[in-house]
Amino acid sequence: MRKKTIATFAVVCLLPLFGPAVTQAQPAPKTAAVERVDHIDDQRTALHVYSPAMDRVVQVQVLHPAWDGPRPTLYLLDGVSAGEESDFRESTWTQRTDVADFFADKNVNVVLPVGGTASYYADWKNPDPVLGVNRWETFLTQELPPVIDARFNGNGTNAIAGLSMGATGAMTLITRHPDLYEGVAALSGCLDTSQDSTRDSVRGTVAYKGGNPDNMWGPPGDPAWEEHDPYLLAERLRGKDIFISTGNGLLGPYDFGADTDALSVGAPLEVGTFVCTLTFDRRLRELDIPARVVYRPWGTHSWGYWQDDIKVAWPTLREALGLG
Repeated sequence: MRKKTIATFAVVCLLPLFGPAVTQAQPAPKTAAVERVDHIDDQRTALHVYSPAMDRVVQVQVLHPAWDGPRPTLYLLDGVSAGEESDFRESTWTQRTDVADFFADKNVNVVLPVGGTASYYADWKNPDPVLGVNRWETFLTQELPPVIDARFNGNGTNAIAGLSMGATGAMTLITRHPDLYEGVAALSGCLDTSQDSTRDSVRGTVAYKGGNPDNMWGPPGDPAWEEHDPYLLAERLRGKDIFISTGNGLLGPYDFGADTDALSVGAPLEVGTFVCTLTFDRRLRELDIPARVVYRPWGTHSWGYWQDDIKVAWPTLREALGLG
């Protein structure tokens, strides 16, 4: 305070000697801008959006009705690879499931970001040598919604959903931005990172794709981990429409004939999400926050189950979006 007072006094005294300072115009804050539009078909459009936060162009595909009129928006987040399977030409949702057909007759925009491998759709503390600059929270919650609403008749009502990494990301985003989303669906995600074991699981996912987990929210003891933990932020879900689902690692109808390596990874991963779901479910019950929680009697960490789960989740999301 003392330094500020001295500096102000000096400016006041020197102005009569040197005249008024010349004020240079400050550049206007950058906003997201659509750089290219690809019309894939009558109900699917790819936007290539420049993100000031990440200083790069991000592809976002939108499933939308063939008719005009105002409508709500569902943001649908991907798993850890985030489109890597198609060389980032599209979301794995549209590559591996029938969501395009499922939403074709529904009055909703479905927004599918492409990219963000192992990012958890978060704003990272530091750029990563392998995974690059990740400022997905800013992009998804601040930069992108005005673009979507303007181009696709969005009415300002939003919900968010995701699977695996995207489930954790979706639940984190709604607890950090409860004014933006009316509901959430989290499929096979770890929604409780308050324990060392679950925190290590998230860190391991980043490392699995070559990233340094410390670049996301710092080392395990950094306060940023608590600031992004849906379990600790669960009170902010009060009044929201919530759907959560998980398998338990036992082989189910989509696992027979599957690749042995996929099963050896998919089974333990789903056991982990089952445990995370149990503790998160218990937390919601302690807070007396209603949620629809589906425990499948079988199922590994694989796309066949998520294709089914998003349809089971739809009635909850439909209510959140005001389409009930």
